[in-house]
Parts: sequence; C-alpha cells; structure tokens
Amino acid sequence: MARTDEKVRYLPESKPEALTPSSAAIGVENVLRILEGRWNLVILFHLFGGKVLRFSDLERAIPAISQKMLIQQLRQMEADGIVRRIVHHQVPPKVEYCLTDWGQALCPALDALLKWAARKEPADG
Repeated sequence: MARTDEKVRYLPESKPEALTPSSAAIGVENVLRILEGRWNLVILFHLFGGKVLRFSDLERAIPAISQKMLIQQLRQMEADGIVRRIVHHQVPPKVEYCLTDWGQALCPALDALLKWAARKEPADG
C-alpha cells in the first residue's frame, strides 16, 4: 500500500502581487465604494473595539441619521462583509450589530487617516 503523506505536497505561500498604478487605482476604487456614504464611517467608529450594539443604540448614538438610512447603510455593510447582523428570535425582536474581523481590521487604517488629516496646517485666511 502506498503512503499518501509522501505524495501530498503543500503549495508554498503565495507572495502578494506587486501593485501597478492601474491595479492600485482599481483597489482604491473598490475600497471607496465600500466606505462611500455619509454615515458608513460614523457607524464604523461606533462599532470599533468589539462593541455589539442594538439597532436602537446606533439610532441614539447617531441622532442625525434617519432610520431608513441607518438600515440601508447597515445592510450594505453587511453585504460587503464589514458588519455582522445578529438576530435574536424573541418577542420583541432583538437585532444587534458588530464588526466582522475584516471590518475590525479597518481600525488601524482609519486611525492612520485621522492622524494624517490632523497634521494638515490650518489655512491662512
């Protein structure tokens, strides 16, 4: 009988592709499409740090957003894989939202953007 462990070989880990100006532009477009919308980043900042918030908690935390817009933004972020929706089957219904691991990984990148924006010199005027 042949030993299969000697026949099976693991593929070496692939190296990340070198970015070209074209592929980088496509990547930036994809990221901006995911983060576009007036409220997406605000919602993300409320969920960072492993927070699990009910829909009503998000409504109270962002009073300027309409219920319809909050639902739309959360659904889109859920479809994009950034937000996880947790439904508790009870009466009254309870729905909670948290970030996926991939969504939580955005935190350092957005933090770097905030630090970059804070370095801007005030405009003379």
